[in-house]
Amino acid sequence: MDTHGRGWTDDEDPADQWVFDPGTGNYEMRPAPPAARPDSVTSPPAATPSAGPSAATRTDSPRRRGPAAPEVPGQRGRRRAGGGAGPGRAGGTPPGRRKRRAEKSGKQKALLWTGGVMAFVLVGGSVGAYLVYDHFFGNIDTLPDDGAGTGGFSPDRAINVLLIGTDKRTGAGNEGYGDRNSPGHADTTILLHVSKDRTNTTALSIPRDLVTDIPDCPTTQADGTQKVIPGTPNKRFNESLGQYGRTPSCTMRTVTEMTGIRIDHFMVADFNAVKTLTTAVDGVTVCLAKDVDDPDSKLKLSEGEHTIQGEQALAFVRTRKSFGNSGDLDRIKTQQQFMSSLMRKMKSDDTLTDPKKLWNLAEAATEALTVDSTLKDVGKLRALAMELNKVDLKNISFATVPVTDNPAETVRATVVLHRTKAPQLFSMIREDVSLTEVKKKEKSRKAAEEAARLKGPKADPSQVRVKVLNGGAKGGSAQTVLNWLQNDQLITKSDNGGNAPENVAKTQLVYAPSQADQARLLAEVMGLPASALKPTAEDAAAGAEPEPMALTLGPDFQEPGVPLAAPTEVPKDIPKVEADKTVCAE
Repeated sequence: MDTHGRGWTDDEDPADQWVFDPGTGNYEMRPAPPAARPDSVTSPPAATPSAGPSAATRTDSPRRRGPAAPEVPGQRGRRRAGGGAGPGRAGGTPPGRRKRRAEKSGKQKALLWTGGVMAFVLVGGSVGAYLVYDHFFGNIDTLPDDGAGTGGFSPDRAINVLLIGTDKRTGAGNEGYGDRNSPGHADTTILLHVSKDRTNTTALSIPRDLVTDIPDCPTTQADGTQKVIPGTPNKRFNESLGQYGRTPSCTMRTVTEMTGIRIDHFMVADFNAVKTLTTAVDGVTVCLAKDVDDPDSKLKLSEGEHTIQGEQALAFVRTRKSFGNSGDLDRIKTQQQFMSSLMRKMKSDDTLTDPKKLWNLAEAATEALTVDSTLKDVGKLRALAMELNKVDLKNISFATVPVTDNPAETVRATVVLHRTKAPQLFSMIREDVSLTEVKKKEKSRKAAEEAARLKGPKADPSQVRVKVLNGGAKGGSAQTVLNWLQNDQLITKSDNGGNAPENVAKTQLVYAPSQADQARLLAEVMGLPASALKPTAEDAAAGAEPEPMALTLGPDFQEPGVPLAAPTEVPKDIPKVEADKTVCAE
């Protein structure tokens, strides 16, 4: 937005050029100084911060606009037009006019505006954040999502945003860390899931040393042409970005391939973000369970609580050898604790009600941020921020993808997905199950009808007749399930139906009404959710033997014994960090 055209000079602080409008909850560009606006009402010089708002008013308006805007340090005092009582009003309501509803307080309006400021952060070398306002829009860089995302979130469904912190060493402020020539990696990655009803959020950390398959990645080049960067199996997850010219869209594809979760948007930031964001909020409070003197990160702090910012904050989130078992998984825990503290500070009273601090926070966040090109729109960014800001801090949980040591290594350096726990956690996110206890809305009639299909008697395994088909699962899945059913579950009346006529989005079981008891037994054995059961409208003709049930395996199928139904609550042995609680790093 052009401030020079409004009479402002280069040496004035940009934050001083904005005024809080209590009627909308937004900050707006204040008009030019009186010299540039001969029709304006002259206001007295600004008082000191302790003196409170200016008392200047206009008395020629019959309409009251509400409380005065909070002043920014150094800003000339100013009230919105109509701020006074008006002739004959004596501060009251004119005769015959209905008394208007009380205005929300300036603090409440600031909370609304903070929907445009609220930022989720990626640390350990990076922070992903977003803010929507015209002035800050030009700060944001974009990259194509190359079709890896959904193309946009919507208010009527869950939101999935991939936050990526890169350890890229190029760029101002990043040169002093490690290999200056490194193109960067996906050093800190969080899959942020916001529930459909906006009651809860799960922030799932993905270890950088997790071994996974990186798929082929169609990637837009600098000249606008498309190039497919070949995938590589059994590689560290962090190589999905930066290496071989891979962009964030490739990291999105890698996460979707691994979890089965479609992602709406990505946000990327580098080392500078954690420094500038913590400085913008005047520091973040962290707690240490012991003294730390780490020669690698240069972090030196005593046991107890400390308020840190800038280089010291970056050192804290980069520290690995001084926490836990000196591994990356323990550093992730420390980073999650730090992020929780930063979120609390960003939503605290002293941040929300301080326009100067909000300005600095917005400037730092947007300058540190790169988003996918589908978000290169002020309205979309603001809408996304407002959706994310609906969730209470107590219902925001951080967790880490469950992993185990890589069995292929003698010297432990990488990890692999935990065979049963990881699919369960991925399933919880896909099925929109919260990691915290929140009051849920009552089930819809359709959901209640589906749940009823699992209730009732179950057939004996010897009575179950089923044909297994592959409708999008990995090759050989149908035969693997058939062997497991016959040998481990004693469901001997089963056979391999080969490939299904059409692929399915999720595994499903089609059965006749008379086979409901068989379906319930198979659902229990396979760990199928109620939504996977698809009864036909009618039974077979009288006297005719019904066709075997049809179990079609979809891309959500992992392997026999791994439930497809999401757990109703997070398994007790999967640790999590709750954003509203303070935890000391050990």
